[in-house]
Amino acid sequence: MLREFLVLFVCCGCLVTGDARADETEQVAKWLSERIIDPQLPLEEVRNFTVSRVPLLPELASREDWEQHADRMRKDAFEKVIFRGEAARWRELPTQVEFLGEIETDDGYRIRKLRYEAVPGMWIPALLYEPDELAGKVPVILNVNGHDRNGMVADYKQVRCINQVKRGMIALNVEWVGMGQLRSEGFSHYRMNQLDLCGTSGLAPFYLSLSRGIDVLLQHENADPQRVAVTGLSGGGCQTILISAFDERVTLANPVAGYSSFVTRGQYLSDLGDSEQTPSDLASVTDYALMTAMRAPRPTLLTYNDRDQCCFAAGHALPPLLAAARPTFGLYGASENLTAHVNHVPGSHNYLQDNREAFYRMVGRHFFAGQPFDWREIDVTEELRTGDELHVPLPQTIADFHSIAVELARDLPRTMTAASEAELSDENRAALRKRLGEVIRSRSPEVREIQELTASSHELNGEPVEVSQWRIHIGDEWTVPATVLTPAESDGTTIVLCDEGRAAVAGPVAQLLRERRTVVAVDPFYFGESTIPSRDFLYALLVACVGERPLGIQTDQIIAIAQWLEQNSTSAPVEVLAVGRRTGLIASTAAALEPKAIGNTELYDPLESLSQVIEENLPVTAAPELFCFGLLQEFDVPLLTRMVAPRAVETHHSEADPEPAEAQ
Repeated sequence: MLREFLVLFVCCGCLVTGDARADETEQVAKWLSERIIDPQLPLEEVRNFTVSRVPLLPELASREDWEQHADRMRKDAFEKVIFRGEAARWRELPTQVEFLGEIETDDGYRIRKLRYEAVPGMWIPALLYEPDELAGKVPVILNVNGHDRNGMVADYKQVRCINQVKRGMIALNVEWVGMGQLRSEGFSHYRMNQLDLCGTSGLAPFYLSLSRGIDVLLQHENADPQRVAVTGLSGGGCQTILISAFDERVTLANPVAGYSSFVTRGQYLSDLGDSEQTPSDLASVTDYALMTAMRAPRPTLLTYNDRDQCCFAAGHALPPLLAAARPTFGLYGASENLTAHVNHVPGSHNYLQDNREAFYRMVGRHFFAGQPFDWREIDVTEELRTGDELHVPLPQTIADFHSIAVELARDLPRTMTAASEAELSDENRAALRKRLGEVIRSRSPEVREIQELTASSHELNGEPVEVSQWRIHIGDEWTVPATVLTPAESDGTTIVLCDEGRAAVAGPVAQLLRERRTVVAVDPFYFGESTIPSRDFLYALLVACVGERPLGIQTDQIIAIAQWLEQNSTSAPVEVLAVGRRTGLIASTAAALEPKAIGNTELYDPLESLSQVIEENLPVTAAPELFCFGLLQEFDVPLLTRMVAPRAVETHHSEADPEPAEAQ
């Protein structure tokens, strides 16, 4: 197949010789470029798919029933989401803390510089604000923050830490990975998914940086374990609810403009979160609304901004959270412990004075009840310090997401890596297929209906060709556009897919027609016409978050189409041709899982190994399906190829390696 090409085509372009073939390719390109589905349909379908899978608040018969449900969500979140893989071992390690000097002030407090180890080799810089005069037990506050390149030295964060310490509290100001002193390519949040690919939770370093921050505070001899608060803006608000829901040591929480329900996120593009906010499988066991409910009966202040230009605007983000949490607080007779504050001036994405004073009032009410407490902010402008002054020394080299993934991937996959071709028996293949289906979350849907929108007769180089445009409805959730080209005398059927979409693969399709192959050129989920028009990769993250996998959806679609074609054709099995690294993996996975309907596969410029994803330090934005949780832990491209045998897998590589996807 495609033997008449003089040179290999690069990705989805190809070179042909002669004006006739150029004309053929141009004509085929026109057929492949006809729009079949509405541009908004992929967005509508992925929204329905994800939102329908988010767990909802159960009927609450009693406080005991709720506590059992909350305990189960907490246990599942730890075991099935946060501490999978190597993270289970990290969790058991003691918290290592190193104090590295202090800054004395004339303002009634000192700032102690420290670093602590979140996971082996990953050191988190932090600043501990201590009152000069400490007696007895005092409240402790963990101050986190979101996507601010200044990190822990951001002025609005310094202001609240200083205001806390001036009121007799101990404040810990921690750096967020990817920001401030930890702002580097290896700490980019979209690279945490490299850990996921290796079967270790990419969320774990985030969570452990929080829980170990609380460890640092509670190790202080003056720390009151009954008065532990966490607060932060934006990504810091998301961190706040994450640690405050699952770590019961947190007695007061104030997330600020930091999150909304996964249901809300699916409906509002502004709220779709990055990798750490939308980690694999979290929404299969809980939801941010339920995590808010899990705060009951502990004091919780939800702060939002009414005209937030970034995300989580009060009008749509806050009501579902209150609706979910009020019943659980009511079960404890603690409705007054759940409060909300909406900022109107400036009303934008902020943790400025109005929002900070709301936090001070909350702290005064619950941590200083019956004592004099002034919630009005103290002007500390003259006490703010520069990044150089607050810089915390770090080891010359520290672990980040990429370096950890490199180590994790070193001995992967673990499934039958030493087995020879002869040792891969039919029984082995069957067991591997079962496990592969579980890893990619294959659901085995079927083609429910095929709508033939148009059908017309044409000639291509003097030969008759029937051209049809299909909408293939798979299960109740997906619509796959397909262009079907049938020569007068067909010698078989080939499904064609391409990283750049079916419209970009005219050259290979024209060659298949010359070989008298019927071509079904498709755009599976996320490709070509099936591209989500807005924030596509964030929806792909949400797919994984609700417990599904983009790779599983795509693979299932190819298998379902192949099975339908095999059942409705006299020239079975169907062959598959894929152009590009991403669709190459989809084709290989489909062929490995479906030995009956799929015959030979032909791959142009495929991945040679999933380890290339890590070697090239790709972010999940580049190709979400390549980051399927745990895939490299158990499978790799060579093993998939062996699973396809004795069917043929023919691969072709361009002379020039394809450019790695641009890192974001």
